[in-house]
Amino acid sequence: MKIGIQTWGSNGDIRPLIALADGLQNAGHTVTLVVSSIDNRSYQETCETLAINYQQIPARIDFDMEGFAQRTFKMNTLQWLIALLEVSFFPYEAEIYQASKQLAADNDVVIGHHFLYPLKLAAKKQNKPHISVTFCHAAIPTDVHPPFHFPDLGRVINRWQWRLLNAIFDWLLKKRLSRLWFAEGMLPFKLVFDSLLSSDLLNLVAVDAFLCPLQNEWHTVNKLCGFLNLPERAEHWQPSHALQAFLDAGEKPVYMTFGSLQQAVPEWSMELFINAARLAGCRAIIQTSSPNYPAETQQDGVFFIGRHPHQPLFQHCAAVVHHGGAGTSHAATLSGCPSIVVPFMDEQLFWGYQLQRSRLAPAPLPAKHATARKLADRLQAVLYSEYADEMEDFAHYAKQSVSPTQGVLNAVALIEQTCAAWHSQNTM
Repeated sequence: MKIGIQTWGSNGDIRPLIALADGLQNAGHTVTLVVSSIDNRSYQETCETLAINYQQIPARIDFDMEGFAQRTFKMNTLQWLIALLEVSFFPYEAEIYQASKQLAADNDVVIGHHFLYPLKLAAKKQNKPHISVTFCHAAIPTDVHPPFHFPDLGRVINRWQWRLLNAIFDWLLKKRLSRLWFAEGMLPFKLVFDSLLSSDLLNLVAVDAFLCPLQNEWHTVNKLCGFLNLPERAEHWQPSHALQAFLDAGEKPVYMTFGSLQQAVPEWSMELFINAARLAGCRAIIQTSSPNYPAETQQDGVFFIGRHPHQPLFQHCAAVVHHGGAGTSHAATLSGCPSIVVPFMDEQLFWGYQLQRSRLAPAPLPAKHATARKLADRLQAVLYSEYADEMEDFAHYAKQSVSPTQGVLNAVALIEQTCAAWHSQNTM
């Protein structure tokens, strides 16, 4: 098959779909990947290594991440999402939709980030199968459990709570999200989540089963495939001589990063990390976001590192401090590292609780409440308390339970099955 894939967002929204594109090509399909990168990072080199046809559309998104973070630091999740869309998606909607239409025209099936309603619209207009990919299961309704942050009031009331959550989302975003839909002459729909965002055929949930106990409660269109992990050959990376010397010079360090979000709060994050490591008395590798701390330099027991693939280094670390992104949460788990999660928004808080439930992390420390002392206390608990050995054992067990390759294989199989069924029904 000829397959078009489209995604939008930051690193955690793009890397999994590169992994999926590679898996589909390894299965004999031809793939074109279109990326809208809100931090303007190019993935051309990685895609060339994997022989994936790559396009970045638009070529640049005018988005001041640091200023945005300062404006939205205390917003709730929906306020933050609306603000993000206003500056990094809606101004580029027409260009993204044009790319969606071209993908649908040129390919047998299209696969997209769960938020990319222009791709679903283009597929419907051209009668092509559309598949969505979700990186967090917090917003998928279940038959038994309530939505995240809602009280568990029993099966019946919990269902009403899901309806309330849908109503709130529609009240805030339906008019703006559906503007393109109605401009293209499409019929009215009931719910944004069901009708505009997720696929009607297959919504791949790119989460490992170890971190997701609820998949049996979902509607059948939602299928857990596992984490979509980039293969090692995608990014050739080895520790520098300076980093290797640091690793060899003492006990395993703690790794600290806020991923793409660190660009938004560079000085605050560096001060938090450095002071927490000092107070906890541990060695640390910190992903630098400030020119005051150049990459490949060292201060006492802290080594500063630039951008690099996480998993090859995480496996040499005692724990990982991170923001709770889906990708980093899985990378730490795949590497056998306990986590300490400092979330900035509800989706990251959700991942912090999933890791805590799996005994891979202490309670999350929300960024708005984070201090060096509070972070140091969690570091000491993970590294030196009476529970440290138990958490390390659970992290080792998780590493043995999570496959770095099975998620892509599962996703490819589900896509092939779904497309075969769709073509059978539509060619009779």
